[in-house]
Amino acid sequence: MPDARFFQALSPLSVAQLAETIGGRVERGGERMIASVAPLSDADGGAIAFLADRKLVAALRSSRAGCVIVGEAAVADAPADAAVIVSGEAQAAWARASLRLHRTLELDQAITVAEAAEDDTVVVEPGAIIGQGVRIGRGSRICAGAVIGPGVQIGRDCRIGPHASIGFALIGDRVRILAGARIGEPGFGAAWSKDGPVDIPQLGRVILQDGVTVGANTCIDRGAYADTVIGENSKIDNLVQIGHNCIIGRNALMAAHTGISGSVTVGDNVMFGGRAGVGDHITIGEGARIAAGGGVLADVPAGETWSGYPAKPIRQSLREAVWLAKQAAGKTRDKGRTDG
Repeated sequence: MPDARFFQALSPLSVAQLAETIGGRVERGGERMIASVAPLSDADGGAIAFLADRKLVAALRSSRAGCVIVGEAAVADAPADAAVIVSGEAQAAWARASLRLHRTLELDQAITVAEAAEDDTVVVEPGAIIGQGVRIGRGSRICAGAVIGPGVQIGRDCRIGPHASIGFALIGDRVRILAGARIGEPGFGAAWSKDGPVDIPQLGRVILQDGVTVGANTCIDRGAYADTVIGENSKIDNLVQIGHNCIIGRNALMAAHTGISGSVTVGDNVMFGGRAGVGDHITIGEGARIAAGGGVLADVPAGETWSGYPAKPIRQSLREAVWLAKQAAGKTRDKGRTDG
């Protein structure tokens, strides 16, 4: 179930009501009541899940979901005790169901410093806004113009920079978030439908562990259902993008303009040079290094240094660069002889 500090649970609906609302045909179990959405692996008897990729049929068969949304070809693979909705656009239907069962808590009313602060050592500068349910630990400072959304928890000795915005987040001690950073915005995700792309609701959180630094104008998206996590003492430069569901280990270093796509897992002590980019669902092992401008499209083993686009082990990448340079130089010489 999504964290109640950030998401409101709406009234449960029957499978039949959901099918009518989201577009689909009830195969069985129309009377069952559903209260939440979840992935196949996390769903319980009160949740609705979906299958959009046949590679996940094993997860469908073992799911404990109360209801599943599947295509016609996967009906036989649905768990015997689950209600079934048949849809040709299962993920989009699931996204619509999410909107009927969950709602983000909005910043409808601000609270005072005294209501949010652990004690009188907390400083909130002029123009900062604090949402309901926020807690701020001893010795922390919220700078001018910052916006702290409902339910956010901020640890001790933190500094939230001017005009930063934080929502759907749990923040440890000694965390520094610099000016203009955006923490907890929805990650980028859309599902195909016959009526065009449908936004997939993002029901997870951002967790920044102790000692993290987030640079100016950096964006860290909240998880789609699970959490986006930045490990202890990681240091993130200005203008970095970290997508939803990423797990970044401890002591990571990310130079400016690094871009991490969704669902990337990064081990401890990994370094990224400026403008490095990582494709989605990639794993980067402990102690690896990605050179500036590297474009990572495959898993990187622990301890290795990769460079280039697409990124490869650095020795291989440099050999290829030298070979290409020689080939280009040779063709230039040959052309010169011909012209002469």
